[in-house]
Amino acid sequence: MAKFEIIMPKMGESIIEATITKWLKNEGDRLEEDDVIVEIATDKVDSEIPSPVEGILVKTLFNEGDVVPVGEVIALVELDAEEGEEEPKMATELITGLETIEIKEDTTVETEPEKPASAGFAAASRFYSPLVKSIARTEQISLTELEQLKGSGKDGRVIKQDVLSYLENRKSGGGAISSATKQSTINKETPKISLPTVNTNAGDQIVEMDRMRRMIADHMVMSKQVSPHVTSFIDVDVSAMVKWRNKVKDRFLKREGEKITFTPIFIDAAAQALREFPQVNASVDGYNMIYRKNINIGMATALSNGNLIVPVIKNVDDKSLLGVVKSVNSLANKARTNTLSPDDIQGGTFTMTNFGTFDSLTGTPIINQPQVAILGVGAIRKKPVVIETEQGDVIAIRHIMILSLAYDHRIVDGALGGMYIKKVKEILENWDPDREI
Repeated sequence: MAKFEIIMPKMGESIIEATITKWLKNEGDRLEEDDVIVEIATDKVDSEIPSPVEGILVKTLFNEGDVVPVGEVIALVELDAEEGEEEPKMATELITGLETIEIKEDTTVETEPEKPASAGFAAASRFYSPLVKSIARTEQISLTELEQLKGSGKDGRVIKQDVLSYLENRKSGGGAISSATKQSTINKETPKISLPTVNTNAGDQIVEMDRMRRMIADHMVMSKQVSPHVTSFIDVDVSAMVKWRNKVKDRFLKREGEKITFTPIFIDAAAQALREFPQVNASVDGYNMIYRKNINIGMATALSNGNLIVPVIKNVDDKSLLGVVKSVNSLANKARTNTLSPDDIQGGTFTMTNFGTFDSLTGTPIINQPQVAILGVGAIRKKPVVIETEQGDVIAIRHIMILSLAYDHRIVDGALGGMYIKKVKEILENWDPDREI
């Protein structure tokens, strides 16, 4: 009988592995479609894996407590064959979190001299994951072709996206050029940087990074290596906005049972400006610029353990300010209680981080790849400023804050970055004091 492979799914852009916390089905159990098989956990989210097929769970390949890389097969399900039907094929569904690819492989013995890569992996010069092998087998990619691909994974490993990019180029008549190859063509050969030797002294405490901190560290280093960062700053008079928020906050709390903070106001302003400057709501893929249709803004959120997570408010420009407030509050609460779903942290096209939460005046944030810009919001302080009036200049006490915009200089120049951050300033400074929410 045909067997179906259950794959460890991808649950976020930076998540590369998950821990099996509990098997809900045992070997030999009958599975119906959508029956939950296993509970898994990462440092960011907890989730469940349902069965996409009906059959018998014949094998679990990992134990509770095991840490499993994304894309690995964790269980096998024996499918029921139709009565009297031959079974020449096996279907393997690869769950990736964002898309589902059905791969059908022929179990007929290959008699041609040129075999796909999967037929001769013993001779491979490097490791290939089961996912890559499955795609190569289905698409008849030879081992020679795979060996020529430049991998974009850890230590140069070939990952799914490298193979899919190669297939796209092959269909269009191009060569074996993956996204990683295009990037290396742009950057040429980057000199290898040696890590410094760190000495310890008596009384020093050595604490190993947890998995979440390691992923954050790797992501930040990667971002600085990939993108030439430029940061622009601008000060903003938010007196009208502060006065409005102070006027409505008690009434809003009584009516909605929720607080209205400054964060959703900044996110709403950032989305309005992105609608006018879509080049900032973008990504870079080699020499291609991808302008995103949706405006999905991530809000960098500090956790109680010192780590960082970025929940994403989807389609911000389609929401009212009330809708943005509710989305921000809901995601912030989920982050604090560790109940974010995989979808809550995926799909961001732009990020905002609030330095003012910790009373910092400003900062130079690191771009959250593969985005091209991140907005930093500083603390709001009362300051004496010069105001121009018809009767002449006067000094007044105003609420002032500093915005910082870090952007990828490959596609966002100083003029564009400056115009975008100036637009955010104009939106905040021209706040309607009678605005309803």
